[in-house]
Order: sequence, then structure tokens, then C-alpha cells
Amino acid sequence: MSDAVPSRWELLQFARRVAAQQGRASLEQLDRWIVKEECQAAERRRGEESWTTPPEWLVEHRLSRRNVVAVPAGDCWTIRKSGRCVPVSRPQALEALRQQIRACAQCRPDTLLGFLE
Repeated sequence: MSDAVPSRWELLQFARRVAAQQGRASLEQLDRWIVKEECQAAERRRGEESWTTPPEWLVEHRLSRRNVVAVPAGDCWTIRKSGRCVPVSRPQALEALRQQIRACAQCRPDTLLGFLE
């Protein structure tokens, strides 16, 4: 083994190779982040494009569709996951409220519809 001390020029060449290697690694990492962000943005766009606007009014029913239990607004947060809602028109929602079907306590469609008992 040689105990020779590297020259200043050799140290500078070594530092240059290390900096170049780290620079390439950093650029590769940035490229991966950019690709990931582009994929996420494309996925968000596809999701937004596929989203349909919610109906304005709904009626919620029990297992039997004839047993209506509530009238929520179409964008009510409590109903989003329920599979027991049917979209209805404004007149149908008002008629349900007239027939003593309860209004959703969270979104208050009776207030939104201007329904006064």
C-alpha cells in the first residue's frame, strides 16, 4: 500500500465526480417526484371529470322503497354513503314534506325549499 498523499488536483477531481454523482441522483429523484405529481394530477382530473353533479333533492327510504323516511338535500353529507336514496324534483320534495315526511335535521331542506308548515 502506498501512503502517498493525493495531490490537490486529484482531490478536486474526486470532489467533482462526487458532486456529479450526487447531482444525477438528485435529478433522478426530482424526476420521480415530478412523474408522481403528474400522475396524481391526472387522476384528480379524471375523478373530477367523472363526477356527476348531485341531484338537487332526494328522498330516503327504508328497505321497502314505499316506506319513505326523510327528505334530504342532494348534497347532504349524511346521505352520501347511503344506498337508500332516490333523486326527486323540487315539487316531489315539497309534496313529501306536506305528507309529514321528516326533513333531514342536518341539511334542513324544508328551510331551503321555503316550506312552512
